[in-house]
Amino acid sequence: MTNKSCDYLVIGAGVIGLAIAREILLNNKTSKVIIVDKETEVGLHASGRNSGVLHAGFYYSPDSLKAKLTVDGNRLLREFCAENNVPIKNVGKVVVTKNAKEEESLKELYRRGIENGVEIEIVDKQQLKELEPRAKTHEKALWSPNTGSASPQKVIKALEKDFLKLGGEIILGQSFVKKENNNIVLSNSVISAKHVINSAGLYADKVAHKFDFGHKYRMLPFKGLYWYAPNQTDKLTRHIYPIPDARNPFLGVHLTVTDEGKVKVGPTAIPALWRENYRMLTNFKVQELLQVATDLPKMAFSPHHDFAALLKQELPKYSRSYLVKQASLLAEGINVADFNVRGKSGIRAQLFDLKQNKLEMDFVIEGDKNSTHVLNAVSPAWTCALSFAQYVYEFMKEKQK
Repeated sequence: MTNKSCDYLVIGAGVIGLAIAREILLNNKTSKVIIVDKETEVGLHASGRNSGVLHAGFYYSPDSLKAKLTVDGNRLLREFCAENNVPIKNVGKVVVTKNAKEEESLKELYRRGIENGVEIEIVDKQQLKELEPRAKTHEKALWSPNTGSASPQKVIKALEKDFLKLGGEIILGQSFVKKENNNIVLSNSVISAKHVINSAGLYADKVAHKFDFGHKYRMLPFKGLYWYAPNQTDKLTRHIYPIPDARNPFLGVHLTVTDEGKVKVGPTAIPALWRENYRMLTNFKVQELLQVATDLPKMAFSPHHDFAALLKQELPKYSRSYLVKQASLLAEGINVADFNVRGKSGIRAQLFDLKQNKLEMDFVIEGDKNSTHVLNAVSPAWTCALSFAQYVYEFMKEKQK
């Protein structure tokens, strides 16, 4: 076994792990920072499989960490992409309504956006047609000009390159096994670290438990899937989203324009049966299946979520025709036959509060002077990876006083 030592060891080479590690080196140029990951490439899970939507920040409760970090995150990611030649498509987003009741929810999204410092506007049908001729709405819609698209893979590769250029080190193909005093035992090496940052995504709870943090939480994974329409490339001007269900942390089926102008529909938000349940029996783990089988009923009977409505909405989305039919309520000319290329499945590492039996809606970070644990870094964590990294760096500094 090889042995190394470092000042900071980051577990997990997703967008958050890379951003935090880079932030440390930007502030401490002489520090030794190592990132470890069980995969053979960086960003192979949620970070590289997400929608690539650069969110503006109007969905989130003004008292939340998400609200605090998304506006700055959007700006910082745009600056980073400009400096590193990663293209951003400034498509903007319209949020449309189906009935008068949803227009009340639209006003609440607008209120949140204004309070969060987001550039946002309520538009009428005529203004909507000028923004996106194919969009459909009841009477009013929301217009967010600062929502965009970029390639998650290109952003991750740029972060990796920048981190390495700053003097960081990445060790791939090695899993976290356990903690022994100041030593972190990996599958093929031991690393002595002064401070450990856990950004292990789907396994962040398990890593945190080894450090005696996050015991009230467990991951409850949800699977997301998109379908692409090759012949619709460059034929949609904007992202088109519905009004989300406030009781569940998902944004509903929407139409997205990628950085390359491709049009896709999705995602699903179906409970995954185990943590890396991408296709068929890939990465099947019976213990994880049993955990999901234990925790999902707790969510089902919780007063905090409308689980029956979630299942009613989500299970039919396994059908491509149903998924596309939902999107056809948002825009004209959306046909099942067009959406014939299946995208990569992604798994949302959604934290579940075992004491309150509810999904954790905000970012969650725990830690002390020896370790920091990013327990819940769900959407819009990709958008605010850089502001999130700054926040975590300040959190660490405070704990180390």
